[in-house]
Amino acid sequence: MIVRGAFTGLISGILMGLFIKVLEIVSGKKIYVLLLNLDFIPGFKNASFSELTEFTFHLLVAIPIGILFAFLVKRFHLDDKRKQYLVAIGITLPTVFLYFPLTILAIKETPAPFDGIAIFLWSMGHIAFALFLPIFYKTTKQKG
Repeated sequence: MIVRGAFTGLISGILMGLFIKVLEIVSGKKIYVLLLNLDFIPGFKNASFSELTEFTFHLLVAIPIGILFAFLVKRFHLDDKRKQYLVAIGITLPTVFLYFPLTILAIKETPAPFDGIAIFLWSMGHIAFALFLPIFYKTTKQKG
């Protein structure tokens, strides 16, 4: 369960990150910068990380979410994909609201806290993550 959940979170996190990067390129809104930003964390204010390192930090958040998703699916025997989507949206929805403190605390240039287009694009990226979780999570049927 942990390995499957970690794999699910990893793949979903990679795809979400790439999707948000494309949305940033197309829109010009710095939502990918916001996704990878670490400068608000004490001790990281003046740190200069590569994009790959920052992306890895993003994945270190996505993986535990994938594990939590797998745990909930297994614990509550959610073999029905519709129920899995509801759980995925339920555990991912709070991340949408991180937009506000992350934009307010960011030192790097990120979208304005109440930029409607950026909020919409950020939300779309996180909803995509929620939709990817059940797609990449494979339930196992027990024999007997």
